[in-house]
Amino acid sequence: MSLVIFVLFFSQIVLSQDDFLAKQYFNDGDFEKAVVFFEKLVETNPRRTDYIEGLIACYQQLERYKEAEDYLIQKINESNFYPIFLVELGHNHSLQNQTEKASEYYEKALTKIDENPNFGYSIAFRFQKYSLLKYALKAYSRAMELNPKLDFNYQLARIYGEQGDVDKMYGSYLNLLVNGKTSKSNVLRSIDDFISSDPENENNIILKKLLLQNAQQNPDVLWNDLLSWLFVQQKQYNSAFRQEKAIFRRMQGGSIQRLISLGNLALDDSEKEIARAIYGYVSEKSADEVTRLNAQLSLIDIQLMDAKEKTLVEVEKRYKALVETHGYKNQTLQLQIAYANFLTFRRDTPQPAIDILKNCLELPLNARGNAYIKLALGDILVYDKKFNQALIYFSQIQKKLKNDVLGQNARFKVAQTSFYKGDFDWSLTQLKVLRGSTSQLIANDAMQLSLLISDNSLEDSTQTALKKYARADLLAYQNKTKEAITALDDILQNHKGEKIEDEALLKQGELLVSIKDYDAAKFNYQKIIEFYTSDILADDAYFALGELYRNVLNEPEKAKEHYEKIIYNYQDSYYFPQARKNFRLLRGDSIN
Repeated sequence: MSLVIFVLFFSQIVLSQDDFLAKQYFNDGDFEKAVVFFEKLVETNPRRTDYIEGLIACYQQLERYKEAEDYLIQKINESNFYPIFLVELGHNHSLQNQTEKASEYYEKALTKIDENPNFGYSIAFRFQKYSLLKYALKAYSRAMELNPKLDFNYQLARIYGEQGDVDKMYGSYLNLLVNGKTSKSNVLRSIDDFISSDPENENNIILKKLLLQNAQQNPDVLWNDLLSWLFVQQKQYNSAFRQEKAIFRRMQGGSIQRLISLGNLALDDSEKEIARAIYGYVSEKSADEVTRLNAQLSLIDIQLMDAKEKTLVEVEKRYKALVETHGYKNQTLQLQIAYANFLTFRRDTPQPAIDILKNCLELPLNARGNAYIKLALGDILVYDKKFNQALIYFSQIQKKLKNDVLGQNARFKVAQTSFYKGDFDWSLTQLKVLRGSTSQLIANDAMQLSLLISDNSLEDSTQTALKKYARADLLAYQNKTKEAITALDDILQNHKGEKIEDEALLKQGELLVSIKDYDAAKFNYQKIIEFYTSDILADDAYFALGELYRNVLNEPEKAKEHYEKIIYNYQDSYYFPQARKNFRLLRGDSIN
């Protein structure tokens, strides 16, 4: 008995070695050696299709087509043979340019599906392997026709897509969705490559027509949902809004979050009027107090864009009315914070804002609610130049939520406030910790400020220029934009050639954009590129110019040039992912 076990064990070791060597030689392209091992393997394991396929592939690589043919015919003549061998035999003839003979065996493979539809998948998949898409379609379709329980719509859709038959591809994906065989997200991910932002694109028109036909035949919210998605891809937010309203009505108010998301998308894309209409609809229709309030706050945000003095008076009345309606409670802290920020940064009246937020601290808040209020309160105290009071609040959050993003944000505000105070050493101490922040945005901001301080402390022990920059930065924070621009002019005139110059140019450029002095901003960014192309802010300048040309000056080719500079020369830049995305959008690529 032990001898039998030993022999079996030894045989298994030999088989494993032969298996390993056969595949290793094949992968290395040494087919002369691989074929020897595959011949041994098929002799000892005549039912192992992977060994048979390996042997046939070796014969074909060595152009020993007759041996491959003889072996395949031998297998086909066996009872209960594997039908894919017919495809393999056809492929063997195809390699010899024997097209008619190849077609003969391909057709024979298809007839095997008539005998057993379950062969459909393996035969079709083998056709796909050799890019025989016409035959693969026949195989999948024939199998589904003979056995309606089989569903190869996903495979059919992929093939239709490869063939460029977009109409049938969409139909197959939609069949899968309707029959519950896949999720909406999978379908959208699959068809996204065929859709563009151009409503006149042929593929977009085909999908829209197909969705409308389905909606007429079967009025299901699925079709409204998919139409809404298509309209969003085409940036037709008004049309998407109509679909979302239809969904909202038919689902009896169960999809309000979808409307909010659409409003946010429209606003992000500068479609203010459509966003206003969406938020107004949410405010009117939502039964939830917080949702309704958030929509009303979004409406105020839109109203504040490019607001004149008269508008500010109206907005203040709206805030007062909302506070009167909702009062002070944990669920509506966003209202108090928004109102306090408005009073401070838009009306230059920080004291009543401080009083509002201190009242909020009397509420029974959890740790995060408390942190949100203290962060807002600290920001307003910084605005009011009450730096030490602000530092107390930021430090409390930092200690309470040490490993939370809120805590890291508070630490950055400690560093920033210390910078405004002129306490550069303490600011640097905080910033060094934040370089490893889990938030990429905080880590990037921390690195930028840290380099600003350290670079401009080495060559100027008095830190004169750095103190001027800190003052200008504080003025910008206080929304005193023109004063900040003037303060930065002082640096640019009196500290030429110093390290601080590129920082001042970049900051001033950003401020000039905010007051719509685009030519002056462009001059600043171009100056950074011209004189500081190897310094750390060059990628910031390239990205800023790209955004200016794309969003404001409507010069897409120039925008592409600047994004391309980041893609090829600054691959470790924080802006790299967005620059690449914007470049591809301008080039007309489909973005997933």
